Amino acid sequence: MEVILRENDAADWVYRGEGAANLVLSYIGSSPLFIGKVMRIRKAPRSDVVTVRSPSALTAHERLLWKDVDELISSSDKEIAGRLFVQHVMKPLLGSKFVDAGMHVLVSTEFLESVEKDIICQRPPWRVDNAQVDTQCDSVLLMSDHSVFSHGNLECSSCISIEIKPKCGFLPNSRFISKETTIKRRITRFEMHQALKLHEEEISLQSEYNPLDLFSGSKERIHKAIKDLFTTPQNNFRVFFDGSIIFGGLGGGAEDTNFGIAKAFEDVLKSFIQANDGLCTESLLTLVAEALTKSGVLNQLLEVQKLDNVDIEGAIHAYYDITSQQCMVCRELGEEQAKKYTSLHSASLNESLRVVRDYLIAATAKDCSLMMCFRPRKDGGSGSEHNTVYLESTKQTFDFKADNSSHEPFGSVSVGRLVPA
Repeated sequence: MEVILRENDAADWVYRGEGAANLVLSYIGSSPLFIGKVMRIRKAPRSDVVTVRSPSALTAHERLLWKDVDELISSSDKEIAGRLFVQHVMKPLLGSKFVDAGMHVLVSTEFLESVEKDIICQRPPWRVDNAQVDTQCDSVLLMSDHSVFSHGNLECSSCISIEIKPKCGFLPNSRFISKETTIKRRITRFEMHQALKLHEEEISLQSEYNPLDLFSGSKERIHKAIKDLFTTPQNNFRVFFDGSIIFGGLGGGAEDTNFGIAKAFEDVLKSFIQANDGLCTESLLTLVAEALTKSGVLNQLLEVQKLDNVDIEGAIHAYYDITSQQCMVCRELGEEQAKKYTSLHSASLNESLRVVRDYLIAATAKDCSLMMCFRPRKDGGSGSEHNTVYLESTKQTFDFKADNSSHEPFGSVSVGRLVPA
């Protein structure tokens, strides 16, 4: 029998956090169907404009772009298309053990309206001003809660999970990068965004985090990256204890880690990390670095990010050819400058499609989240379906799992993403 969530079910779902396009709720009820699950609900701009739903989830050009993925091009709903994009495009590239495409569950309008009322006080005010629950949806995405271990007996120990938004892990070196934007060959996009946010007073302290450290393959540099994220978490670093957030922000950026925040976090960790007083946090950060190195998830992610080998400044030319439009970039250039892009404009349609596809796949990989979940192994514990990592400083062994959340809203796979930076 098909399940439909109705108004009285809304009380079992509580606010976990949100991004630009979606809200995330976690389940606190008793139904075996939903225990260990989180729900992703699409948001809609808070405006008076009534959105008209298209009978097709994809535009004609998007259907051409993904023509080899039959399930995707036949979808009539953008949310379902997004899940199919993850299932059939991202999952084979990133690895099935790292990606959860989720499943859709039907919901009533009353359920969504009740959720909107229940969570509004927990959301950051600026998020509330910008968007609300999209009550025109008829389904939501249900996924495993990767901040907890979903399997095992009831006596299993507590778990701690770390969520990281790693960002782009390499510097572009495309020959299509112009002289005006050559700075991005030397400075990461993350660092440039940090400088802009500081200038616009969106943040009070520029993060020292460098994605190149995280993706370096060096255990020491990975550890430095984790420490830098802990110092200035913003919306890029969160920690959960048994599924409840204990560090970082919910729907927006978190404040910089001061003495009080660090002390409170250290105190929570004492029941989990068997370290001397004051060393629990450092031990946890070391544990994360060890597990990231061992899992191989960063190598896999970087490989997919590097599918973008022409940069946006190359991909935009292929996009204009696919859509049979005059290239607005070349139109602004002199004849001599435009020659640089001749190879792109003389390429076959299939080659242009490949360039844009690879760019969009890479963009999704650059905008994903990583979740690392840990639980201590009990002395004499038997074998586990999960990987294990040994923390030398505390003589503890932990089960761990790594998950990659690549649920980029499929609506972003459009010209909106093809704007040169």
